[in-house]
Amino acid sequence: MQTLRQDISYALRQLRLSPVFALTAMLTLALGIGATTAIFSLIHSVMLKSLPVVDPSSLYRIGDGNDCCDEGGPQDNWGMYSYPLYLRLKAATPEFEQLAAFQSGGAQFSVRRGQSDHVAKPLRGEFVTGNYFATFGILAFAGRTIMPSDDQGSAPPVAMLSYRAWQQQYGSDPSVIGSTFIVEGHPVTIAGIAPAGFFGETLRSNPPELWLPLQQEPLVNGQNTLLRQSISAWLRVIGRLKPGASTAGIDSRLTGILRQWMVHDSGYPAEFIPLIQKSLPTQNIKIVPGGAGVADMKADYGDSLHILLTVCCLVLLIACANIANLLLARSAARRSQTSVRLALGASRRQLIRQSLTESIVLSVLGGIAGVAVAYLGVKIIVVLAFHSAHDVPIDATPSLPVLAFAFGLSLLTGVLFGTAPAWFSSHGNAAEALRGVNRSTRDSATLPQKILVVVQATLSIVLLAGAGLLARSLHNLEHQGFGFETDHRLSIVMNSPPATYTEPQLDALYRELQARLAQIPGVAHAALAVYTPFINQWGELIVPEGHGTPQMDDSASWDRVSAGYLETMGQPILRGRTILDEDSGNTRNVAVVNEAFAKKFFHGQDPIGKHFGLDMTEYNKTFEIVGVVGDAKYANPRRPARPMLFAPLAQHAKYDQPDMAATDHRSHYITGAVVQFSGSALGLESLIRKAFSEIDPNLTIINIQTMQEQVETDFDQERAVAQLTGLFGLLALVLAAVGLYGVTAYTVERRTSEIGVRMALGANRSNVVRLVLRGAFMQILIGLMIGIPVSIACGRLIAAQLYQVKSWDPLVLTASVIALGICALVASIIPAQRAASINPVDALRTE
Repeated sequence: MQTLRQDISYALRQLRLSPVFALTAMLTLALGIGATTAIFSLIHSVMLKSLPVVDPSSLYRIGDGNDCCDEGGPQDNWGMYSYPLYLRLKAATPEFEQLAAFQSGGAQFSVRRGQSDHVAKPLRGEFVTGNYFATFGILAFAGRTIMPSDDQGSAPPVAMLSYRAWQQQYGSDPSVIGSTFIVEGHPVTIAGIAPAGFFGETLRSNPPELWLPLQQEPLVNGQNTLLRQSISAWLRVIGRLKPGASTAGIDSRLTGILRQWMVHDSGYPAEFIPLIQKSLPTQNIKIVPGGAGVADMKADYGDSLHILLTVCCLVLLIACANIANLLLARSAARRSQTSVRLALGASRRQLIRQSLTESIVLSVLGGIAGVAVAYLGVKIIVVLAFHSAHDVPIDATPSLPVLAFAFGLSLLTGVLFGTAPAWFSSHGNAAEALRGVNRSTRDSATLPQKILVVVQATLSIVLLAGAGLLARSLHNLEHQGFGFETDHRLSIVMNSPPATYTEPQLDALYRELQARLAQIPGVAHAALAVYTPFINQWGELIVPEGHGTPQMDDSASWDRVSAGYLETMGQPILRGRTILDEDSGNTRNVAVVNEAFAKKFFHGQDPIGKHFGLDMTEYNKTFEIVGVVGDAKYANPRRPARPMLFAPLAQHAKYDQPDMAATDHRSHYITGAVVQFSGSALGLESLIRKAFSEIDPNLTIINIQTMQEQVETDFDQERAVAQLTGLFGLLALVLAAVGLYGVTAYTVERRTSEIGVRMALGANRSNVVRLVLRGAFMQILIGLMIGIPVSIACGRLIAAQLYQVKSWDPLVLTASVIALGICALVASIIPAQRAASINPVDALRTE
């Protein structure tokens, strides 16, 4: 320990004697370690961290699949269930002391406090079973949690607020507890406030602000209820295992129950049972650890975070190479001092130990500064990746695992970039060092530095090429043809009207709302829709007339829209007509389909006048096709447009089958509107909100933005990755240029006498400049020869993240090479000019 203290004290003295070197090295390391630690902090929060609940290790999810829809259907790997199926699974799992169900994805609720005349607020909510909070071991911050006794059909309606909503929406008012709130038009008592930091069972942006018992779902949703429907898959399930119990064998038991239920109790029409039986071998339920909850964000952001972590590690390697270059140059400058120490009896082991200690001390100091960079970096990354989100439950404060990661990374980098300088400084020729030899052009002291510059150039071209590919991919995504117009359009995202509205009342509401929006000054057209692009998506099986029983992949997206919607969106009508005001409840049911729909279900025939239905063959004459519209991307803009149909909002299909009737009723509750305006959109938002509140104060607007902003919001993740990768690529380029400058300047200094001899023998300034530039660009050229093939290989690794971009792009590679070449020229021209200015007489005296 005494020796260690002496070595640390010596290292600190050396750094204090070279403040410029120390600060430069610490800043370089702080950027490299800080960026890497920031990304690891996100990875820890998103992919490694457990839920903030009691004993998360005993939590297990019943299924981990993500595919579902409210209308049910085989899922293969199941993860979502109807309420009747949940009850069946709960009864078959005695190994769990609690098994809770909760709504997948949540919902937006229109909430107003008491009988006040204030406009209702949109709160993100979630229906949960009465044992939800008990399953997680969560106690209320104030009041009480939702209990099993609340989850009864006859129980008084209650709800629980999140701590954040209580603070931000209601100013931490303690009188909120026990007061009455109007949720979707129904009085509900606030039972309690959830503890701070609890965001629910799913790490996601905009987590729930309000929890309601599952049995209140029919009260809130009215005729749109899903609770008792056997076929509707809308719940996820998580449970707490009993002490000493095992999950062995539960998978197969629940899979057997699932398959039996699908055939006998699921409520599928009889004509689909043969298809269901055919799919049974692939239908499974897996029991998986649930300590991290539902890992939706892990699935959505995992690939992007891994790309960013890889990029940061490459930047850190470049930073390490830079520091190693600085230490190598420093050790070469201290060769005489090292030789004296050797001559006075110091062992090579002592010199290596002291040099390594100095490197590690430097890296630890850089790591401490890196934690501050990481703290700021996490905040910046979260803002970039979730700039449209109101709340992201990711704590940017470095946790103990993150601090341990930063400390371990600092030690690793200290050893990594300090080993080579320590070795070379202790194995020099002491006699030559004491004589001050400085003439030999074959001196190998600069070889390790040149190798490190080659490494920096290689990594830089890889990062620049990767950043270029991601930037081009983002550009292609944002500037593709979406099939609708984005200029001079406002998208209004709203809560569905309360379920207390009857069908005639809904029709009257929509007519008044559309008329009021169209009357706003500056508005050219206004239209309503069940959903607008990138907000939601409905899907149904399509049954064309005369085609028999549909297959499981005979599906299409569909939307109900008001008259004038397609024109307002700028979707071109290719054949037939659009949806008109005359398409009302007194006329035949019609639909407008897109080209993809016509190609898939009518195979090149003219679809005008053809009939089709949804889900069941007995309804295959429900809709008559009156028009064909151009394809538009309403769902994932990274994929081709899906087959899609548009039905009039004012028409109601008649079904004898209860589930079909319920589906048709739900399809009339809009969540969006589009306004086409002329001139500027300034001031329109307040007028739109005023129109909504005057028509019905329970109509709540979630968001108003231009259609272009709505499109851009969908690319938040890609934009954040491209911007950060570009930033790290620029940083790598600067670090590589600094490294090349250092090596070139050091080489010029070592070759001063040689340059003097050359100039004494007749070499002019241009000859000297070419000599220095040739040596510098030789390292860059070798780096390019290695880096370009590596860039192409890395492009293939991120091909899944690219849109309409090849894994190698000649333009991107050319631009990357030019950028690196310009930086190399700037970094080497200064030492070259300095070398050309050497006085031959002074140079010859350096010996």
